[in-house]
Parts: sequence; C-alpha cells; structure tokens
Amino acid sequence: MDPPDMNSEDYIPPLRYGSNDNWTWHRRDKSPEVRLYGNNFQSALFHPNWSSGTAGVRGTRMLNNGRYFWELHLSKRIFGTSMMFGIGTKKARLHADSFTNLIGEDANSWGLSHKGLLWHAGARTHYTKPFRENVHTVIGIYFDGIAGTLSYYKDKKCLGVAFRGLHQVKEPLYPIICSTAAKTEMVLSTTRRDYINLQDRCRSVIVKLIKKKKDLEELYVPTRIRNFLAEEMPEATVPLKVVNDNKADENSKRID
Repeated sequence: MDPPDMNSEDYIPPLRYGSNDNWTWHRRDKSPEVRLYGNNFQSALFHPNWSSGTAGVRGTRMLNNGRYFWELHLSKRIFGTSMMFGIGTKKARLHADSFTNLIGEDANSWGLSHKGLLWHAGARTHYTKPFRENVHTVIGIYFDGIAGTLSYYKDKKCLGVAFRGLHQVKEPLYPIICSTAAKTEMVLSTTRRDYINLQDRCRSVIVKLIKKKKDLEELYVPTRIRNFLAEEMPEATVPLKVVNDNKADENSKRID
C-alpha cells in the first residue's frame, strides 16, 4: 500500500509503531571526500576543504524484504550540481572525479536530487519542486521491500511513491547519499524498521530497558538469547573531529 499523502499538521511518520533501527554510515564504504563524525557516525560531511567531484557514502543497513524509514537533516548549505538521497547495491559508485548525479547514474542505484529529479539507469524524471537553496531541509525516505516501493517525504510532507518494482532486485540494497558541493552536511536520524515477528517485537521491548551491552551479562538467559538481544543494541563509537565549515563561502576553495 502506498503511504498516505499528509501535510505537516497531521504528519504521522511511517513505521511509528515499529522498532528503532540501529544503523549508520559505513566507515569504509565511502568516498575519501566524506568525513563521518558525531553520535555513532551519523553525520556525514562532504568535501570538507573544496570540491572537484562527487562524493558518496553507503549505509550499513541491508534493506531487502523489510520495511524501513529514515530521515536526513540537510544543513542550510544546499546548492551545487547535485545533492542526492536514495538506495543502491554495492556495485553503485561512491566517488567520481566530476560533478554528476551519482545515485541513479546506472541500473545499480535509485535516487532523488535536490533539483527535484529522480534518477535511475542514467535517466531522469521530474518528481517535485527543486529545493530552496541555503534553507534547512528534512528528507524522509520510506523503503517498502514487500511492496517494492521507495517513497520520499520533504519537511513532513509525503511526496508519493518515487520508484516501484524494487522487490524484484536480487542483490542487497543499502541507503546511499552523495553530494558535489563543498562543506555540505547530512545527518541521519529517526531510523525505524518494521517488526519481523513476535520474537523481534519482544526483543525491542527488552532492549529498551537495558542501558549498556555489559548489562546483558546480568540477565539469567541462555547465551543464544543473550546474543540475539545484543544484535539490537548500538555499538559505542568514538566521535571524530568536526571539520570547521564556518568560513564564508567566498573564502573557501570550492569549485562546485
């Protein structure tokens, strides 16, 4: 079923009765022009010095056969050739030495650009109005692996189904973001997923009452159940140093 069309006043995010999902940006599957930092590496900074191409990063969550929703907070620096949000297989490129619409450049990925265009297999389709430049924007992405659809939300408004037939993709699919513009930032938030079964739902309730992984050792449960509970808990990470991007645009060596 397609997600309903909602305005910001009666906005109900997809999977609000689902489970929190603990995935983040991959620390290795990324362009060298992407810097990850913050809580569990959820913040991605593109081209921290200047830009001469397109940089992307892949998420750690495999999406196939499930329902997932995540939000991206885009900083006010929205400009350039292409800032994109979507999904793709591991065959999708994460770096290019040119300004291009990287997500959707071939059959391995599907994406939306800040110009309001959908891209897949090198072809573009008009989808929504271009984003206002230099205005903070929140993008929601809803992947329904059962129905095979990918839908987008913009500032709490559903834009409708963007892609169909994704349940027929046999290779693993992952979230991807990319940007051509210097010192642009996207922060991952509100990651949620649908429950797989009753056991999965019970695990989610138990994990909410456990603050640290070491507290699992105090539970009098079999090792296999303890390991099953541990899979739902986020790993502790050390934040990276934030790159300072407070200098005026004209003082940066940005090309794009």
